[in-house]
Amino acid sequence: MAISFGGILARLAQGAGVPSLSIAAWRLGFATLVATPFALAALRQAQSYTSRQLGLGLAAGLCLAAHFGTWISSLEYTSVASSTALVTTNPLWIGLASFVLFGERPGRAMLAGIALSLAGSFLIFLSDSQQAASGNDSLLGNALALIGSWCFSAYLMIGRRLRAGLTLALYVWLTYGIAALALFAVAGGSGLPLAGFAFAGWLALAGMALGPQLIGHTSYNWSLKHVSATFVAVVTLGEPIGGALMAWIFFDETLKPLQAVGFGLLLLGIYLAARGEQGKRQ
Repeated sequence: MAISFGGILARLAQGAGVPSLSIAAWRLGFATLVATPFALAALRQAQSYTSRQLGLGLAAGLCLAAHFGTWISSLEYTSVASSTALVTTNPLWIGLASFVLFGERPGRAMLAGIALSLAGSFLIFLSDSQQAASGNDSLLGNALALIGSWCFSAYLMIGRRLRAGLTLALYVWLTYGIAALALFAVAGGSGLPLAGFAFAGWLALAGMALGPQLIGHTSYNWSLKHVSATFVAVVTLGEPIGGALMAWIFFDETLKPLQAVGFGLLLLGIYLAARGEQGKRQ
């Protein structure tokens, strides 16, 4: 639920004149500031960490930066429904990568959940595409959202292994902080403004940090220590439901019958994936 506010708040910040890369940088920057006291407390009780863990943390942070940079930028060119439907196709890429790289074979319930969830995402995207005029801008937005999905898939897979040896506070602080620094560097190097925004823009940025990032993404990161990255990715497919509903309320992006069918398939897919994960743990 918290994650679903991300697209809406990003659109509001863009409407207030905040560039997309600056939105991504401040979203993670504010979240890192809030996480810092908890990370410092955890550091006092922590043992030393290996260079491998720090390297994985750097890789995860850079993947997270690329995810937010491309996904938030996609909202400039395509609808909230299409963007969130494409950026949450993570189960397909994680399932393929887990099988190829690690030999992990998902169970039948998980496979069914992935298939139904991806079908639901496709129907949402198809419905939205039928209502919008096709062009280079929409193609660019869809491509950026898809790239964002690949980056987030890599982030989840790295996080699944890194979280086994790091506390939540340290993991969040490390990955969010690295991602924020990378985005601030890219935005500043590109000549984009990082300050001087209207109050509404700052309010939207703070809302993104507190809700979608600290509550939403931190919940995902906590879950990575207890369930598979594939299951976490399937749960992210609930984002298009909340995102499209709120886009209808705030931006008059009306819901179509095909979208409603897609939402139903998404929910059923999440349920089956949850059943499959429960059976796997038992």
